[in-house]
Amino acid sequence: MAASDGTQYIFKPSLVGGASQFDLTDDGLSWQARGKKGVWPLEKIAAIRLSYRPVSMQSRRFRTDIEDTRGERVTLYSTTWHTVALMSPQDNGYRAFVMELHRRLADIKSRAVLVVGINPNIYLAAMVVIAIVAIAMLGLLIRALLTGEFAGALFLVGFAALFIWQIGGFMRRNRPRSYTFDALPEDVLP
Repeated sequence: MAASDGTQYIFKPSLVGGASQFDLTDDGLSWQARGKKGVWPLEKIAAIRLSYRPVSMQSRRFRTDIEDTRGERVTLYSTTWHTVALMSPQDNGYRAFVMELHRRLADIKSRAVLVVGINPNIYLAAMVVIAIVAIAMLGLLIRALLTGEFAGALFLVGFAALFIWQIGGFMRRNRPRSYTFDALPEDVLP
């Protein structure tokens, strides 16, 4: 759910527990999540991190982490839980809220740090693991071709294509980088 003007966003982050609600008011960012609530003046927002975070039941799920100057953090997801078997996207409401938050921060000339993706150290570690897996799969593919195991080689090619499609898309979207208020990254927004 969301206000049509992008000033409100409500979602249920997990099956158990209540909904989280975020409102953009004259006082700043008003939020209620995980049994806590607060109001942060926009000037007190220190950082925003946008990322792509798919889960098994929702392959198009985006995340926004907002941190204040005291280090307190709140998180918004572009999906909401309904039942054990149903998690639905709220693309339009999520996007409108994130865009409006950025617009308001730009209007006050905020100095918030704007970043995309996952932690750079985790990203680097993941790239090393991916490189090791790629080398191992290439070795297996060469061995399968040399020994005439063409069915095994075909399986490895198919598995590699699926791996590149799934993991490659995640890594491409979550590459650590910064952005500006006037150029929000489209690959981490629905």
